[in-house]
Amino acid sequence: MRHNKKINHLGRKSAHRKAMLANMASSLLLHKRITTTVAKAKALKMYVEPLITKSKQDTTHSRRVVFSYLQNKDAVSELFREISAKIADRPGGYTRILKTGNRLGDNAEMCIIELVDFNENMLAAKDAKAGSSRRRRGGKKKAETTAEKPAVAPVKDEKKAEATVEKAEEAKVEEAPVADETPAADETEKKEE
Repeated sequence: MRHNKKINHLGRKSAHRKAMLANMASSLLLHKRITTTVAKAKALKMYVEPLITKSKQDTTHSRRVVFSYLQNKDAVSELFREISAKIADRPGGYTRILKTGNRLGDNAEMCIIELVDFNENMLAAKDAKAGSSRRRRGGKKKAETTAEKPAVAPVKDEKKAEATVEKAEEAKVEEAPVADETPAADETEKKEE
């Protein structure tokens, strides 16, 4: 039975495991994303997230504690300068694991582990999603939108919008001479001939 055995030893002795996790954590903090196996990524997540939480308090003691784990001055300074400022209001969950498939050589399950606040693509998608209004199925919203609905449907592309405006103007120009002609004007033209 493996009750209460939470640590994945990763097939290594403790000194090797600690050195490997320290190196991986330093790489993650410096590069903001690394590619590794899922088992190592899960172990790294448990290793690095308490260190990121520790960086919220920028004191000499917390810097020394983090340095005792990482053994890398560049990673410590990066953590306390840039990363801690960006994650200051986040209550936890600083890393994200994205599975990428299996490795060709040994079929190991591979993934990308990254810092959540540093992925610009996902942040942009999140902002776009938050910007779009969500509608419910209720009739109240529907009645309001039909009253505010413009005569011409909005077009997303500028070129298409310009084309529709030009077509509408041409239609008005073509209709205008037809509307101005009256039977009396036709009779006066015939008499002159």
